[in-house]
Amino acid sequence: MDISIMGRDIMDRKIISVSRKRQITIPLQFYKHLDLGNEVECLLEDGKIIIQPLHRGPSEFSVEILKDLVSQGYSGDELIEQFETQNKNIKKAVTNMLKEADAIAAGEKPGATFDEIFGSED
Repeated sequence: MDISIMGRDIMDRKIISVSRKRQITIPLQFYKHLDLGNEVECLLEDGKIIIQPLHRGPSEFSVEILKDLVSQGYSGDELIEQFETQNKNIKKAVTNMLKEADAIAAGEKPGATFDEIFGSED
């Protein structure tokens, strides 16, 4: 049964229990429809918990990382090892940037000015 609420289509609505350990069980039809695996991504957005499939694909920077490593002379197993290291470093950097952005948005930390980022025109 499809329901439309405020312009949004909702496939089905289920009330689920939360255990004393704060655990929930995802209804089987939702699990199958979203093709969920062993892990999901959980987001807090506008007072709602959003649970969505976790897609762990290659980083958006994979091609750039590989080009840089090849230009540095890496190949074979050494290339793979260096790629894995650089890819992990990118993920850590993005996570840190997101934490910093959240702190700035929450007013816990001041943001940088335009001149601090790009320098003054003088």
